[in-house]
Amino acid sequence: MISNLPPTISATTDTKEFFDKFFTNQVSFPANEIDAAVGFFMKRGFDLESARSTAIVLLNQSRIDGVQVFQLLDTMKSLTDVQLSQIVAQVLNAYREKTSILGYRIAPVVNLYETRNILV
Repeated sequence: MISNLPPTISATTDTKEFFDKFFTNQVSFPANEIDAAVGFFMKRGFDLESARSTAIVLLNQSRIDGVQVFQLLDTMKSLTDVQLSQIVAQVLNAYREKTSILGYRIAPVVNLYETRNILV
């Protein structure tokens, strides 16, 4: 039906469109899922741009795995900052080129008393 009134858009039906990592395929997600994911990462200390890009990667992965993004975010709420950083690095590495990966290092704990007493 044609009308002079502006179209009404509700938050449940509004979608936002993004491109995949090579800017060839356009992907779209409901606005409430994007806002929830971006808000989750911003609350955990990410800046806006990194929260957006991490949220899009997470939304793509949840769509591939067939998991609701809200269920995934609820699971991630109980993680510490270190655990969240490790999971984000793993997910982002899945979407990066194989020549460039993100990493983290956990320093081994060495008991100096025992090392001092070892003879070679």
